[in-house]
Amino acid sequence: MKEILVDEWVRKAEEDYESAIDLAQRRKKPVPNTVCFLCQQCVEKYLKAFLTLYDIPFAKTHDLIALKTLCLPVSDDFELIHDFLVGLDPYSVAFRYPGEEATPEEAQEAVKAMQQVRKFIRARLKLEEE
Repeated sequence: MKEILVDEWVRKAEEDYESAIDLAQRRKKPVPNTVCFLCQQCVEKYLKAFLTLYDIPFAKTHDLIALKTLCLPVSDDFELIHDFLVGLDPYSVAFRYPGEEATPEEAQEAVKAMQQVRKFIRARLKLEEE
């Protein structure tokens, strides 16, 4: 059962990953807010996949730093991705509502951060790089 949940988190994370990559490549009608949101969502789901694998309970949260903190007892090298998580964390909510706008440059940085965190966590989940 646990493996099924981990696989589901990964599948959903990969859907966000593919969507973010595809939308980030748009030249006409760019959607940087959506790209940033999807990058944050991808990373959030990968963190939750890792926590699920190790039977670590977590609240319904979008807080990447809180999720990372829960990962630390299993693998203290999660501190290595802290700066990426800090950069992605605001995109879960703030940029989805009026008053905040992501720039195309921020979207590019979010994609890079997402790719780094994805690679980091996939290695710890023992998943092949795709």
